[in-house]
Amino acid sequence: MPDNTGSGPIRLRLKKREERRLEAGHLWVFSNEVDVGLTPLKGIAPGSPVILESATGKFLAHAYVNPASLICARVTSRNKAAPFDSTQLAQRLRDALSLRESLYSEPFYRLVHSEGDFLPGLTVDRYGDVLVVQITTAGMEKFKQEILATLVEITEAKSVCLQNESPMRELEGLEQHTDWVHGAEVTQLRIRENDLEFVVPTEFSQKTGWFFDHRESRKLLRNFVEGKRVLDLYSYIGGFGLNAANAGASDVWSIDASESAAAAARENAVLNGLNKNYRCDAADAVETMRSMFTDGERFDVVVLDPPAFIKRKKDKDAGVRHYALNNKLALKLLNPGGILLSASCSQAFSLHELQQSVRAALPKGLQGVQVLNTFQQAPDHPVNIAVPESLYLKGLIARLH
Repeated sequence: MPDNTGSGPIRLRLKKREERRLEAGHLWVFSNEVDVGLTPLKGIAPGSPVILESATGKFLAHAYVNPASLICARVTSRNKAAPFDSTQLAQRLRDALSLRESLYSEPFYRLVHSEGDFLPGLTVDRYGDVLVVQITTAGMEKFKQEILATLVEITEAKSVCLQNESPMRELEGLEQHTDWVHGAEVTQLRIRENDLEFVVPTEFSQKTGWFFDHRESRKLLRNFVEGKRVLDLYSYIGGFGLNAANAGASDVWSIDASESAAAAARENAVLNGLNKNYRCDAADAVETMRSMFTDGERFDVVVLDPPAFIKRKKDKDAGVRHYALNNKLALKLLNPGGILLSASCSQAFSLHELQQSVRAALPKGLQGVQVLNTFQQAPDHPVNIAVPESLYLKGLIARLH
């Protein structure tokens, strides 16, 4: 029986057969998988390092723990002789940087993607010499100073923002705050993507500013828009729409519920000299699609990139209905032979389910839908092959026949 009363490392023993997922490479332990009779979770300080053991006492991994969270432990090291420490942390940050530098010629990318980079609870986005850092777990919070110091050292960042406002922090019992912790405060983040420049006002709270995860799908869209009329729904600050305009679309109409986002999109259009054939309005996407159909508006390309409609398992039924409604309305707005780009960032909504949602939305009397491409998040958001939850973004480009 483990002894957690002394000065040695805290041990968590799993129930019988609950080690199989960890041995396959997953990084999470759920509270109902722990044998709390032998190794109680109660009383362990959030963020404390622990040793995970099988029901027979076999070493599985080092982890950090939070008894208050459904995911009560997250794996940090599988080397019995090497518990996770600041040295391993620094090496993983350097590995993450090395990968991005091999992928991109300019420093605009997601630098750290949590479990995808074997750093659960840490996300870092890079905007040139500005970093936006988000820490979402108590275990990673304990390494905050080491994280910041290493990031500044390896990137030579001039400014660093801790954007620590997220539902995850609330679940972990961590305070919500946004602070500039290194260098001067920046009011605008700047990026370059596909020969375009974008300004991202830092007051926007979506993730950590810019949606780097759609980099490749925005590039892919450019192949289908020359001379076409494009509708860009849930447009945020113009990523898809301005890529389409720059690739030769005859007319781009973007819609976002936020007037601040729509205003930023219009400013980005001016910045890139694309404002003559670009329009962005603040409006509800669903109601706009309905009114457009009634008014006889039709498009050659429709981009549908909504926020996550399924954030928790209990939201799935309602979320599936919402995806179905959006795809049905979008397809009704397409001209014959039109192109639909439909995406979902709901982790619990698979690519197969998205495809079925589009299939079921086909207007009556038409032959069908041809899937031309499928996509997922860009490679600066690597997927941990043993953690299916790290693959969240999926989408398709399809032709209405």
